[in-house]
Amino acid sequence: MQWRLLSAGARAVPEPLATPRVWTGAVLGSALLVGGLNQVAGPGEPLVHLAALSVLAAVLGTRARLGAVPGIACLCWLFFNAFGIPPAGVLTWSPSVDLQRMSLLAGAALTGTLVGRVVHARTAYRRISPPR
Repeated sequence: MQWRLLSAGARAVPEPLATPRVWTGAVLGSALLVGGLNQVAGPGEPLVHLAALSVLAAVLGTRARLGAVPGIACLCWLFFNAFGIPPAGVLTWSPSVDLQRMSLLAGAALTGTLVGRVVHARTAYRRISPPR
């Protein structure tokens, strides 16, 4: 048996990205995604925009801390509400609809975070467990 420190060399579980970096990715990714979809599908297709932003939130969540999830959801929703649905450039609030949209985005980001943590934990377990 050979003893080695886990802090020496590769870390057992990858450290999540800092929250400001994830939020920066949410701002830039949402802006590019909504802008690109407005050029291709037009701003009158909120379902396409919401689905694409949900995928973005889930992808960002895979490398985020749990505390970054509400910020990811809010930033994606801001770009969706301001530029993804008509009238473009106007921020509106409809409690029932917008709470559902924010919940969907938060659920996608939370799912991505949980999946990312499980994948990293499984990888770390395989890395430090002895071969059978």
